[in-house]
Amino acid sequence: MADDAGMPLTLSTLFSQPQLRQLAALALAAAGLASAAMAAAPFEDSIAQRTLACTACHGAQGRAGPDGYYPRLAGKPAAYLYSQLLNFRDGRRHYGLMTQLVEPLSDAYLMEIARYFSALDLPYPPPAAATASASALQRGRQLVLQGDADRRVPACVSCHGQAMTGVLPAVPGLLGLPRDYLNAQLGAWKTGQRRAHAPDCMKQVVDRLSLDDLNAVAGWLAAQPLPASSQPAAAGPVPAPGAITLSCAGVAKVGP
Repeated sequence: MADDAGMPLTLSTLFSQPQLRQLAALALAAAGLASAAMAAAPFEDSIAQRTLACTACHGAQGRAGPDGYYPRLAGKPAAYLYSQLLNFRDGRRHYGLMTQLVEPLSDAYLMEIARYFSALDLPYPPPAAATASASALQRGRQLVLQGDADRRVPACVSCHGQAMTGVLPAVPGLLGLPRDYLNAQLGAWKTGQRRAHAPDCMKQVVDRLSLDDLNAVAGWLAAQPLPASSQPAAAGPVPAPGAITLSCAGVAKVGP
């Protein structure tokens, strides 16, 4: 994200030095909890036990961290999770703790992690109450469900599924994610801190929208409940004649 003067927002601009020290302490504590959990559990050499290092931040069974910045892993499409692990390892996404965790791991092991979390079918908690203004929520709803033809922005649901729970094999759901996390990821695409293989359609979308638009999308999505079935759709909606479409790169293949 950027401030009103157009300067990129970094951790040092968003937080004071005492707050940064507190965040660092929390990260170290999370790492310590993971180590303690692995030490306390009987050794079984299972993928569930080996991924305790992931769930220390992402919540038990990958249900999401409690602070709003560590997203849910459980039930996401395996190809999406695998591609994001590769992106962290190979420098297309940037977060030091994640990079250090996955850097020494092979493609096959990252695939095993992705499949494990993808197979977890767990209930979602209710969404947090909306805090945005009525006009911002209306704008967010419009962009998610209808897009913005004047700016050549397709509706979010055209890629992420009409129910916004994702689309197999590799498109993630948009519901069940905290507003802070959604804002952080949209902002990371806006500033180039998060990237995908070209053509990067998410980069095209965020570049055509203002920061207020991105905040509106995040605020509306974070306040929406999950449908009865939170599973990703088998296929995306068929584009209507004349609908705005973007070309997106493929993702790494999972499975034979």
